[in-house]
Amino acid sequence: MQQMATTVTLLGAASSPGDAAVAVVSSEQKVYDVVVKQAALLKRQLRPQQQQQAPPAVARELDAPRGGLGEAYARCGEICEEYAKTFYLGTLLMTEERRRAIWAIYVWCRRTDELVDGPNASHITPQALDRWERRLEDLFAGRPYDMLDAALSDTITKFPIDIQPFKDMIDGMRTDLKKARYKNFDELYMYCYYVAGTVGLMSVPVMGIAPESKATAESVYGAALALGLANQLTNILRDVGEDARRGRIYLPQDELAEAGLSDEDIFKGVVTEKWRKFMKRQIKRARMFFEEAEQGVTELRKESRWPVWASMLLYRQILDEIEANDYNNFTKRAYVGKAKKVLALPVAYGKSLLLPYSLRNNQT
Repeated sequence: MQQMATTVTLLGAASSPGDAAVAVVSSEQKVYDVVVKQAALLKRQLRPQQQQQAPPAVARELDAPRGGLGEAYARCGEICEEYAKTFYLGTLLMTEERRRAIWAIYVWCRRTDELVDGPNASHITPQALDRWERRLEDLFAGRPYDMLDAALSDTITKFPIDIQPFKDMIDGMRTDLKKARYKNFDELYMYCYYVAGTVGLMSVPVMGIAPESKATAESVYGAALALGLANQLTNILRDVGEDARRGRIYLPQDELAEAGLSDEDIFKGVVTEKWRKFMKRQIKRARMFFEEAEQGVTELRKESRWPVWASMLLYRQILDEIEANDYNNFTKRAYVGKAKKVLALPVAYGKSLLLPYSLRNNQT
């Protein structure tokens, strides 16, 4: 429950009083219910009497692709390496089974995102997303459509992964087809959960919680959710200009108005003192979610922490680069240079060796 209270505090600090506060609790509760469900699935798997059970029959009936599952997982690894090299390098410390599973999840998420943000996005219809969801259901039933689906279909037989976060991500893609403005942070929070918070919920069962950790499963899932929210908020702040050129504004309309800004100011793309002040507030919120996520990362299995720390450190640096660009995210894209990415790897590795926060807390 501490995770829920913390998130409500973060949301409340960013929202206007009155009826918006009620909406914040309602929206957050919907997401928290999913977090609790995912944590319950993991806890059932961790019970000693459950650990020795054979995997579901679907694991044996899986329609494997020509070339076998080894080839399917290898292709997922190649895609992960191509598009998320730093994260990919971090996964190499994980056990083979966990590493391959994370690659499979990454590839499914990337393919889903490409439906609305890729080269064929202009041709995507709600019906196409409905077909993608039916394909997901087939995948979970052991009937993969292609090689990449087969890798994920195999993965879900080995880890307590639920279909709900995957369906929620598809709902996020549906939102992109019909919504280009967000009234307040409550609405934006739900969108960020759909398209990024879900990734954390998908990944925790594979990453695993450290055997020595004293943290609750709910708190670890809550931290994973916070990391997804922080990453997506960072994406939004980095891509303000790019999104505006596509007619999209992923910034809370009420907060823009409070800052004396409008959609027209976004489309003009001129950095003013009002914009700087507004951006400082948005960056502060994203950092708060990163800070909330950090404790949970330490509770993961030691071999799984490195890729998460590496990704988190790099994303946090994007916020630093926005500041270094004097908050000009209209015409300058904040990015982390190759040298900084390389330097982040040993730092992330060092952090991955730290004692779980729950144990440090008990020792003080």
